Amino acid sequence: MDFSGQKSRVIENPSEVLSVAVEEGLSWRRRSCHLLSGHGSPSSSQSAVPNIAIHLTQPWFHGKLSREEAQRLITQHGLIDGVFLLRDSQSNPKTFVLSLCHTQKIKHFQIIQVDEDGELFYSLDNGQTRFTDLIQLVDFYQLNRGVLPHKLKHHCARITL
Repeated sequence: MDFSGQKSRVIENPSEVLSVAVEEGLSWRRRSCHLLSGHGSPSSSQSAVPNIAIHLTQPWFHGKLSREEAQRLITQHGLIDGVFLLRDSQSNPKTFVLSLCHTQKIKHFQIIQVDEDGELFYSLDNGQTRFTDLIQLVDFYQLNRGVLPHKLKHHCARITL
């Protein structure tokens, strides 16, 4: 998808995805952060807090879930290409993990935090494609395969009792 805000399109060529994400994605994220911080919030530090933890409200985010529990949930949901969930990493407390089904196997991808000039970004590809929050990351990979073996299609919903 073209994140410049001027046009919308789905990018099918995997090599073009990376270049578009780098060229257009960073400018789109910066503009959206400016809009969020100026939207009725007197303090920029207050507006930055929701970006950090906004993923906690998403149905695809499962928090402290083990690798085995993630595999069990995805298997229960059905071993269909594109079934996914996000969770906290148990081996590295400052990262997250994307668990994704592809060819009836569940693969786990570490989402790293990239700090650039005091700004925090999330990335699946060692910082080449960066997102200001996990929602943007999920949205991007639902439209584009990028470095993943399959686009994100169906999330495993978190069930709260």
